[in-house]
Amino acid sequence: MPTTASSEHKDPQSVGIVETKIARFDSLTLDNGEIISPLEVAYETYGTLSAKKDNAILVCHALSGDAHAAGFHEGDKRPGWWDFYIGPGKAFDTNKYFIISSNVIGGCKGSSGPLTISSETNKAYRSSFPFVSIVDMVRAQEVLVSSFGIETLFAVAGGSMGGMQALQWSVAYPDRMKNCIVMASTAEHSAQQIAFNEVGRQAILADPNWNNGMYEDSTKPSKGLALARMMGHITYLSDEMMRDKFGRKPPKGNIQTTDFAVGSYLIYQGESFVDRFDANSYIYVTKALDHYSLGTGKELTKALSVVKCRFLVVAYTSDWLYPPYQSEEIVKSLEVNAIPVIFVELNNPAGHDSFLLQSEEQDSIIKDFLEFTDDPDGVIYG
Repeated sequence: MPTTASSEHKDPQSVGIVETKIARFDSLTLDNGEIISPLEVAYETYGTLSAKKDNAILVCHALSGDAHAAGFHEGDKRPGWWDFYIGPGKAFDTNKYFIISSNVIGGCKGSSGPLTISSETNKAYRSSFPFVSIVDMVRAQEVLVSSFGIETLFAVAGGSMGGMQALQWSVAYPDRMKNCIVMASTAEHSAQQIAFNEVGRQAILADPNWNNGMYEDSTKPSKGLALARMMGHITYLSDEMMRDKFGRKPPKGNIQTTDFAVGSYLIYQGESFVDRFDANSYIYVTKALDHYSLGTGKELTKALSVVKCRFLVVAYTSDWLYPPYQSEEIVKSLEVNAIPVIFVELNNPAGHDSFLLQSEEQDSIIKDFLEFTDDPDGVIYG
């Protein structure tokens, strides 16, 4: 199976020009018994798989992410979503590790989902695509990983929804991974987190163009999806970040649209999101998030009792969408099970999006954790 594209780029720490590829498999049986056939998984790889195939790291993306985690697509000016941390000499050092990044099923960036063309109708499935869970997303990733001949992953890592996927890997395939990195995430959504997603979904459903999810490309529920993104984006930033960036400043340009700069920013975020994401996928993925649950307290401790890998759990003081207490619940349950775990709470003012943003401290924490893999107590953070 083909892997990485070119590594030529001006920045010596960049993986260079890359391309997203599609792996095709016969089928995948979902948790609800429905079958996706054929199964398509969009993916990218960076670095070289070792002869023993023991240096592979799977990175999992958040709600609106995709397989393009690092490097540049031909002609693009912006790199992949985790480019700060993937590349030669970076946290996920491509001189050492073989990085795999795939798009979740149910999404809209190349993997099987609502935009997939049905062989029966020769049209996109849209809302007739089967419900997909976090468990199903991970199962599809396992099929992809196995296709490389990889029996054991060196690590699985991700933030937010990606952290849920990493956590699910640790309980679904405990013998197939050595390290797990969970950032700004949780073992299950709280009522408040479900509420935010429900408002976004209702905005889409209220759009006149929704048409029960069977809309055409020319008449998409763009306004509803934009509003959903605006709502979601508010939760990604902290109060401090928004206060410092916008305050009560007026917008630039036409004030008939909004009275404040923060409003202008949110409108831009919503409108630009419509150009790169699908309304059905937004509903599918947010529902997968809301339905995922390993429980809390004793239930979570029991769920994590099968885990065999080391953990790095990272939380952010300013993250009010996935507050640190949810990360601490995961850590406590791991400790009860005597699972080696390092917990770090970073005082980053950027809010939930902190795990995506460049940080030398975060880069160092991830790098040290992976380097001290044979010595759980070899790296300590205050």
